[in-house]
Amino acid sequence: MQLTGIIREFPAGEQTIRVLQGIDLTIYQGEMVAIIGQSGSGKSTLMNIMGCLDKATAGEYLIFGKSVKKFDADDLAKLRREHFGFIFQRYHLLGDINARDNVAVPAVYAGMDTDARKQRAEQLLTDLGLGDKVTNRPNQLSGGQQQRVSVARALMNGGDIILADEPTGALDSQSGKDVLQILKNLNQQGHTVIMVTHDPSIADKAERVIEIKDGLIIADYRNKHFQRHGTVDDSEHPAAQQVNSADDVADNINNQQQATHHYSPAQSSATESRSSTPSQILSSQKKSAIGSFFDRLTEAFRMSVLSMRAHKMRTLLTMLGIIIGIASVVSVVGLGQGSQQQILSSISSLGTNTITVRDGYRWGDPRRRYHDDNLTPEDAQAVASQPYVISVSPQLDTTASVRYRNIQESSSVSGIGKDYLEVTGESLAIGQGFDEQSIDRRMQDIIIDDNAKNTFFPEMQNPIGEVMLIGSVPGRVIGVLAPSDGSFGQSNDTPTIYMPYTTMMSRIAGTETIERFVALIDSNISTAAAESAISDLIEGRHGTDDFRMINSDSIRQTVESTTNTMTVLISSIAIISLVVGGIGVMNIMLVSVTERTNEIGVRMAVGARQSDIMQQFLIEAVLVCILGGALGVLLAFAIGEAINSVGSESFSVIYSPTSIIAAFLCSTLIGVMFGFLPARNAAKLDPVEALSRD
Repeated sequence: MQLTGIIREFPAGEQTIRVLQGIDLTIYQGEMVAIIGQSGSGKSTLMNIMGCLDKATAGEYLIFGKSVKKFDADDLAKLRREHFGFIFQRYHLLGDINARDNVAVPAVYAGMDTDARKQRAEQLLTDLGLGDKVTNRPNQLSGGQQQRVSVARALMNGGDIILADEPTGALDSQSGKDVLQILKNLNQQGHTVIMVTHDPSIADKAERVIEIKDGLIIADYRNKHFQRHGTVDDSEHPAAQQVNSADDVADNINNQQQATHHYSPAQSSATESRSSTPSQILSSQKKSAIGSFFDRLTEAFRMSVLSMRAHKMRTLLTMLGIIIGIASVVSVVGLGQGSQQQILSSISSLGTNTITVRDGYRWGDPRRRYHDDNLTPEDAQAVASQPYVISVSPQLDTTASVRYRNIQESSSVSGIGKDYLEVTGESLAIGQGFDEQSIDRRMQDIIIDDNAKNTFFPEMQNPIGEVMLIGSVPGRVIGVLAPSDGSFGQSNDTPTIYMPYTTMMSRIAGTETIERFVALIDSNISTAAAESAISDLIEGRHGTDDFRMINSDSIRQTVESTTNTMTVLISSIAIISLVVGGIGVMNIMLVSVTERTNEIGVRMAVGARQSDIMQQFLIEAVLVCILGGALGVLLAFAIGEAINSVGSESFSVIYSPTSIIAAFLCSTLIGVMFGFLPARNAAKLDPVEALSRD
């Protein structure tokens, strides 16, 4: 390798820092070179450039006559996986897999046969004294053992050029000596070994020492004490020759190995004899292109599963949006194919089958001028006692200034009965409703609607127990209504406060009458007949028809026309939840890329293509979505079974195979769509920057 005028600059705010000042250097095949210098001198940056992990800002870097500028990302990855071997100070082993699989990673990307790479990985570990540790994970190995695994990984595909960055920096003295001896043995077998160190005693073990200071080479000399079998004078190194592609580099490396050094099998102590060159090793054990692709696909799948298992809670939370969305789609389609009678019952719960009795003569009746507030709670109780009435809620309304701390707003105040929620079909988001005791004791408890919660408690998730001032009367919040667009809900943005009608009559309105009451009629009874009966009852009590009635049965007549509309609406909401879930997958995958940046750097260093990295993260995103889709379908089945178990014979949830298949296809599509950006970001990472992150 030949470097000419190599400059490397890094941005630092609005300025740049020049780490390498113009390096001119030639390293021959078979040398054992130590690059020495203090921290910040540029030695590691130089090694990264030589190993094609980093690119020079300026200058030429030739590998056997071919400029690396002419290599694309896949060409550089090919060089790293087939001809370079990296030994890092911090080992950079993958924590989720064992020692054998860590060693075998470069061979996966090189396309080596599965059985062959396992055997070779185990043999390398055995040769390095780790034959009994092949199934141990990195956290089960000592520092020295982890560094030996790193050495074995560097040799997996041959490792013509071994690049060792502070190989003994994190080891004790004995482990450091062992690693240095391994490197020396490898050099004696014909490997080119380039060490980066700041320790002169380590550099003294090398054949050639290159000293760097402030980005410049200040010394380059041969070590007089270095001895090995088959040492060759500089003049014996063959001249560089021009090549045309990255594949030609392999041939030149092999030719120069055979021309430069001659070793006997007896010299081998940590790897197999150099009688088989690395390229020959790989070519004799390589799978076909298709087999290699599926092998890398299997490896990506396995690593994705390991990552998901290592972060179970995060994976589950990531899938939650998909689960909810898929469950919603399947459930809605099943409900849409269920009994129409159940739909009618559901519509009834939103305010149909009710009759409202209001105080006062009908509009246009001249007697309205003599209206004297004659409707009483007793009238409501009389109607409630009728067999065709399920429940009744007295009501009266007013407007008051409501205050909570420094927030004051004009609000609607409604007095209601304990059965108000049952009558209107509204529901509580949190808290509880009124009971008999609340009505009888005129308790100062209040329920607020969603508008009131957003107005008075915009930052508070749970306002239960808070005290508000309605006019001059304090009230304690015991419940919050869910948002409702029903016929009895508020259709505008005015905050509404609900309190027991008895409390409002005595403390707010100062009256003994009510404005209206709403009666929920048994669905088996004709509302027209019930209306007539209630009219006769009230007129008999009052002696006159000083009231008017509203029958909401007309709502039921729209059920047929609204069924499809509701199904489409709910399905649209479910689709939106799927999109939101997909965005959640994308966000979590982006976080995962950030967390696993170091792993990505390691994989790139051992020869992973950009497509390999992208494939791994894309598979993980698709797996999350498919698994989320499967769980969503199961959840939909559970929901359907729950509904069927409590439903009448005339209603059941009918599952649609089409909707289930569509759900899985939708899950896969979401995984591809929302996993693409994180996967691409991972594939575009710069190897040296990725390796520098912990």
